[in-house]
This record gives sequence, C-alpha cells and structure tokens, in this order.
Amino acid sequence: MLPRPPRLLLLVNPFGGRGLAWQWCKSHVLPMIAEAGLSFNLIQTERQNHARELVQGLSLSEWDAIITLSGDGLLYEVLNGLLARPDWKEAVKKPVGILPCGSGNALAGAVNQHGGFASVIGLDLLLNCSLLLCRGGSRPLDLLSVTLASGSRCFSFLSVAWGFVSDVDIQTERFRALGSARFTLGTVLGLATLHTYRGRLSYLPATGEPASPKPGSTHNLPRAKSELTLTPEPAPPATHSPLHRSVSDLPLPLPVLASPGSPEPLPVLSLNSGCPELAGDWGGAEDAPLSPDPLLPSPPCSPRAVLSPITKNPPEMPAPPGHLPPCPDGPEIAPSGGPPDHLLPPLDAPLPTGWVTMEEDFVLMLAILPSHLGADLVAVPHARFDDGLVHLCWVRGGISRANLLRIFLAMDRGSHFGLGCPQLGYAAVRAFRLEPLTPRGVLTVDGEMVEYGPVQAQVHPGLGTLLTGPPGLLGPEP
Repeated sequence: MLPRPPRLLLLVNPFGGRGLAWQWCKSHVLPMIAEAGLSFNLIQTERQNHARELVQGLSLSEWDAIITLSGDGLLYEVLNGLLARPDWKEAVKKPVGILPCGSGNALAGAVNQHGGFASVIGLDLLLNCSLLLCRGGSRPLDLLSVTLASGSRCFSFLSVAWGFVSDVDIQTERFRALGSARFTLGTVLGLATLHTYRGRLSYLPATGEPASPKPGSTHNLPRAKSELTLTPEPAPPATHSPLHRSVSDLPLPLPVLASPGSPEPLPVLSLNSGCPELAGDWGGAEDAPLSPDPLLPSPPCSPRAVLSPITKNPPEMPAPPGHLPPCPDGPEIAPSGGPPDHLLPPLDAPLPTGWVTMEEDFVLMLAILPSHLGADLVAVPHARFDDGLVHLCWVRGGISRANLLRIFLAMDRGSHFGLGCPQLGYAAVRAFRLEPLTPRGVLTVDGEMVEYGPVQAQVHPGLGTLLTGPPGLLGPEP
C-alpha cells in the first residue's frame, strides 16, 4: 500500500571530471541515493550524443526523472534529445537533475547556491547536489532557443558566448586534465593575447525589469576555496530499443544496497525532523515536476547499465523523433521539436520596432540564463532558474587588461557590477540577435562550439523542469 519509490534514470559519463566521475558515482552517489530510498537504473554513456539518442527513444512514463553525472554537456544532450521527440511538449517537462562530475559545472553551482550552500567545487559540490537531489523539490527551468546561421536550432539551459569567454572555453579543451583550473590558465593566456571583435548586438528589452544590476550589491556567500574561472551579481531571497542491461555487481559499501530479498527493506527516509517524507516530497512523474566532457567508450569490464537493488525488473526503452509544429507567425524555424520562436523574425529579416541595436568593438558577449558560468563563477547573482529572462552581458573594446582581470576576479563573489567599469554592460532581455562582423571567431552554446556567423535566440520561460532540492533550508556553513 506504500507508494513506490521514485525511479531515477542515471546517465554517467565515466570519464568526466578527469576520470573521477565513475569512481565518485560508485563511492558517493549510489550509496546516498539508495539510502534515501530512491530506485535507480544507471547507464554509462559510450560516445558523444549517446545520451541524446537514448532519451529520444526513452519510454518516459517508466521514469520519474533523468539525472546526469558529468559536466554541463551531458545535460545539454538530454534536453535537446527530449525536445527532438514527437511528444516534446510532455517530454521536456520530465524533471532533470545534474550531479557535477565534469570540468564545467555551472548549473550545479547555481543549484548549490539555491540550496543555501557556500560556493565549493569538486567532491564537495557533488555531495551538496546529491543531498539536495535526495531531499526532493523542483523548479521550472527557462530554456533558450538558439537559431544558428544555417537555420538549424538548438536549445540552451546555460549560455551563448562570443569573444573572450568562448575563446577560453574552446582553447582550453586540451587542458581538460587540469579540471576547473583549465579556465584559470585559459584566462591568463587570453589576457596575454587580448582580442577585440567587431559586431552588431541587438536585443528586445524585458519590460518592467531593471536596466542594470544594483551596483552596490555583492554576493553574500563565503568565498570559494578554489582557483579562478570565468563569470555577474547577488540573488534575492512505446516501442523499445534493444538496450542491454545487467544487474550491478559493484562493490558498493553500504548495507542499504542489499538485494530485494534482504530481511530489512529500504526505508523511506525523512532527512530532518519537520520535513515531509522523502518519497512524498520528491517531485516525480507521479506527482502533478562551461563545457561538456568528452563521451568516451566504456572501459573494459565496466558495467554498461546498473540497476538499483530495489528495481526488480528493468524498464525498457523506444524510437525516433518528429519535427517542429509550424509557427503561426511564419515558416518553421528548424526541423526539430520545441516551441516556435514568436519573438524572432527570420535571421535574414529586419528586426521589429522596440529592439535596441549597438555596433561596437567587443571583447566578449555573454547571454546567460542561470546565475553561474562556472561552479564558483557567479555571472549574474540575481538570476533565477525561472525568471523568464536572458541576462545579456558584454565588455566593449578599449578595456585594459588590468580592468578585465579585475572583473573576472570580482566574479568569484558576483561583485563585478559594483566596480563601475564603463566598458561593462548589462541588459535583461527576452530575445537577442548577434551579427559578428569580424570574419573569424568562436561561438559556443552551453560550452559547445557551433557554426560561426549570425545567431539569434529567445527565452522560453519555464519550458523545462529542474530538480533543485528545497531552497536554502540547510544554509551556508559557518
């Protein structure tokens, strides 16, 4: 008569986080999830876009949430896979979660802050996010629909970057073994060879929103014990695919991971007094819910799929996606799923009235949705997961290397808007268009390099659902 435990699909990139992702998953994540009474199946990704293909054919009704264990790149694949399905309207509402095991853990940094924890990186960040996941709770998640020069479209949960930030992101791919320190090294190298890029930036301002962050405010959480990275300001309070599976024989340390025949069944835990029971509080399907890591082949003798002890029969999985329904205001923008971009004209058409346009020499342009650009880099401290805004930041040419370095150092606490730097600009917008006028450059979407050329995007408020845990109940450590 008890409700069944929430069932999670865990997707892990075993080589994320300098190869530590699989070890951390076995030694920390799986025991914590099992002790919390959550049922899970675990699949190791074997190649790039494996996760995207998987969720496109997934029988979603058999899962309460999809959790990625890697950097931001694996979640990017999952969300774009869900939006490529014929049933994308329902599929994209399936709760997703992120457990940080990569070098770029921006969304996890925002989840960590939302949960009330001090800024941390590495294993501490993973443990914080795992605890928040077990406590339950979800928020709507804004997604950004990005139209590229070719007319193709992808969806972003994090950022679109051009200039200094994207240069550092892509040029430090060879330093992935350094973990998040790669961005520190990239920042130093980028400052030594600082470039400017000519471009035309246009945006549709968000009505009723402040034109810029309040300059006096600073981030109120303790300083992270970590190295520099890159980031702005404080936050207010069917058919089945032939996927082979095997039961895990992992040497997991906790007795709570005993087999289903164990004399002591797994309890449904309440993690602190006064909180609702975990299974009832956890937002699942039964309730009304900077850069990606390379996806490499699984190492020999490692399990391809793992079942939790409380999952007796593995769910199965289905097949291919459809296309975008026609936009009522014009032709279809892309042959993928997802909502039409009603705020955007075709990329080669003039912009409607009400847009602001500037043509400048830029050092960088960053369009970001959540508060963080890195695990401990607070790009827009006042940003929320569901504020319906694109936070547009730019740095004009003419800034000195010393002032640019000052901005990045202040991003560690989200206080860089208080520096009064005249070259630093900000706008809260609903949509934007970027037309690079410099023939060469790098554009990234959620840390993925995309084709270089004109790009435009609009926010779709609350399109997805993110497992965040309860807001700030634990509070920062003293």
